[in-house]
Amino acid sequence: MYFIRTPFVFQKLFSKIIWNLPNRASVIYLTFDDGPNPETTYWILEQLEKYNAKATFFCLGVNAEKYPDLIRKIIEVGHTIDNHGYEHLNGWKISSEKYQQNIIKGKEVLETLTENEVKLFRPPYGKFKISHHSHFQSKMILWSLMPGDFDATISSPQCFKNISTKIKQGDIICLHDSTQAQNHLQYCLPNWLEFIYNKGLKSENIIL
Repeated sequence: MYFIRTPFVFQKLFSKIIWNLPNRASVIYLTFDDGPNPETTYWILEQLEKYNAKATFFCLGVNAEKYPDLIRKIIEVGHTIDNHGYEHLNGWKISSEKYQQNIIKGKEVLETLTENEVKLFRPPYGKFKISHHSHFQSKMILWSLMPGDFDATISSPQCFKNISTKIKQGDIICLHDSTQAQNHLQYCLPNWLEFIYNKGLKSENIIL
């Protein structure tokens, strides 16, 4: 189960987490989790370039080690790299110590490859414990819109509609740079970018 639009009550309960960035008019923030992945990343970058759209890629350290050239490519064309952990761990099922080690290792791998400080962390699945949160050294960022590009139980037109009917300025939109999301992205991403452009919105990097 997932919420397309994150309920406001969650945002109030976890107010230290970044859910959206509503202070700039006509700006939204596309984000891609779980990469890099050669089957999808290059194609995503091509689509973004067509509309001069920028995005933030929350990458797994284990994938970054496999595909360092892709990490460098993302940076080279003007996007931002941030941390999704070294492995894609469910924070509800592991100890605080192991979770913290996973965050630190992911951050170290990405900083070595990008030669930049990695300031943001997004927990895999959006799942973490309060005990984890107290140990974070990075700012934690989630999302305000999740259209379900990973969800095989919905159609691609429905996935597209989950953004096009709900988007607001300042939204942080959670997408996925993975083979699981590929089918929906092939249909939705070009159409989303066209829709965003025609609506007078611009996608930018998250820089805090």
